[in-house]
Amino acid sequence: MRVLAVETSTLAGGVALLDDDHLIGEYLLDVRVTHSERLMAVVDRVLADAHLTLDDIDGLAVAVGPGSFTGLRIGLGTVKGLAFARSMPIAAVPTLDAMAATVPFASLPVCPVIEARRDEVYASRYRWDGRAMQREWDYLALRPAELAARFDEPVLLVGDAATAIASPYARVAPVARRAPSPACVGQLGLERLARGETVSAADLVPLYLRPSQAEVKRRGIAVA
Repeated sequence: MRVLAVETSTLAGGVALLDDDHLIGEYLLDVRVTHSERLMAVVDRVLADAHLTLDDIDGLAVAVGPGSFTGLRIGLGTVKGLAFARSMPIAAVPTLDAMAATVPFASLPVCPVIEARRDEVYASRYRWDGRAMQREWDYLALRPAELAARFDEPVLLVGDAATAIASPYARVAPVARRAPSPACVGQLGLERLARGETVSAADLVPLYLRPSQAEVKRRGIAVA
């Protein structure tokens, strides 16, 4: 099964193309250029370099958050458009799950940590069970100090906010392992598609742990 995967949860966004257990190509760029300016160009580039078209793709995988509100809207909107145009199934992959999957076989528990603004981070904790990374916590939005206080054993941190966590238990992954991976979104997406765990374009929604700033203003929600 050929799957096109999209990851726009953070500033470091990209696209990957997988054919079952073969990673055909992956593009990742961490620069201050909006996803709307580059995403479709990257999709076209990855497909062209592989000498494929959208008609050769069997399914789509997309990181659904938590993460940047704007980035997620762009990524999900793009995937919705592709799915509608080609009637392709979609696998919705939680961002933190995909980030934990970048370090399989880890002997330590793994905690992906993403910048959430408002002095908060998004995080969860995972542990390798011999087959996959199993999530042990809910998806959380909390202050870095609150996350650090939860650690009661050494833990491997990945993600763009990993270095913001001050704890004697924190073990920050090397920079090459801290970024989100479109390929891991595709890998988890392939597994979901194989199990029939798909979502329609109409029902695809982001995983938000709190309202966006625009929603806060619209509803008059008080924010500390």
